[in-house]
Amino acid sequence: MRILVIEDEKRLADSIKKGLVQGSFAVDICYEGTDGFGMAQIQNYDVIILDLMLPGMDGMEICAKLRKEKNIYTPVLMLTAKSLVKDKVEGLNCGADDYLTKPFAFEELIARIKALARRPKKSLGIILKAADLSLDTSNYEVKRAGRVIKLTKTEYTILELLLKNRGMVLTKEQIIEKIWDYDADVLPNTVEVYIRYLRNKLEKPFKACSPLIETVRGYGYRIPGE
Repeated sequence: MRILVIEDEKRLADSIKKGLVQGSFAVDICYEGTDGFGMAQIQNYDVIILDLMLPGMDGMEICAKLRKEKNIYTPVLMLTAKSLVKDKVEGLNCGADDYLTKPFAFEELIARIKALARRPKKSLGIILKAADLSLDTSNYEVKRAGRVIKLTKTEYTILELLLKNRGMVLTKEQIIEKIWDYDADVLPNTVEVYIRYLRNKLEKPFKACSPLIETVRGYGYRIPGE
């Protein structure tokens, strides 16, 4: 796993790199915002650790430009000394995927990195299909039989995961690991609830169409392959 650390506190950045390298991660460091923004564009990273306050270009600007201008959706873990809720909200709204307040335990940093890396990658311009269902990853639009279907964020993410693994059986534990954060208190029956929500929206209104989501008893769920 390759990590980019953009942090202007040299001691902290070097300490993070040392710990990650010991954990068998490949790590690049930038101590300045503009350089970090450039690195994030030219290299394919699994996770970016991004400080909020940086010289040259701050973390929010970097994150927003990566998302909106460059269409780069590498998971971003924002680091900051600011702990106010409004600061966290601003960071997440600019496109960050997670937020960690300084000082932090290194074990938590590792856990959050691994959780971000497990999440399904966002992709642009790909339309996933099964029978008469389509999911457009560029605008998050889901249609069945030409009708637009409104899904919640969690419903959409589970459906995208099933479509990307079409034909494969995903256990409840695998779905939980991919969809929810590492520290979320999620029980296996939560997956059952969301599968029921999806069936209510994707199958019940289309009685003339074939069922989409199969339950493989004792194992999990799948959308059959072609």
